[in-house]
Amino acid sequence: MTEAPIVRSAIYADALKKTRHVFVRGLQIEARVGIYEHEKNKPQRLIVGVDLTVREEREGHEDRLEKVVCYETVVRGIKKIASQGHVNLIETLAERIAQVCLEDWRVLAVRVCIEKPDVFDDCDSVGIEIERLRANI
Repeated sequence: MTEAPIVRSAIYADALKKTRHVFVRGLQIEARVGIYEHEKNKPQRLIVGVDLTVREEREGHEDRLEKVVCYETVVRGIKKIASQGHVNLIETLAERIAQVCLEDWRVLAVRVCIEKPDVFDDCDSVGIEIERLRANI
């Protein structure tokens, strides 16, 4: 039986679509996440990556911060979400991060990757990745 090809939306800069790629890679945070008691008692290290497809403004960025999606704002948002208390699943954390990123009207798509690097001794990390699109594109 032949498997169907995986179709993924492209998150990158595209001159024809007038989009740019804003990203955060390897952000290390501490968060209370997990279903086991030992995970609920203390925060654990997570590595977060975020990729955004961002609509470019017609008049350009004019070398002004308010005209672009600022990665510092994205990082602060991730840290704020991670500090809001315990969640059972990193999937929940990823959905919350995606939702906050999509609040900016210029963000057309977001991909969030969350890794737990300290779970198993015999692998670098375990984790999940999600992709969410703006509903009205």
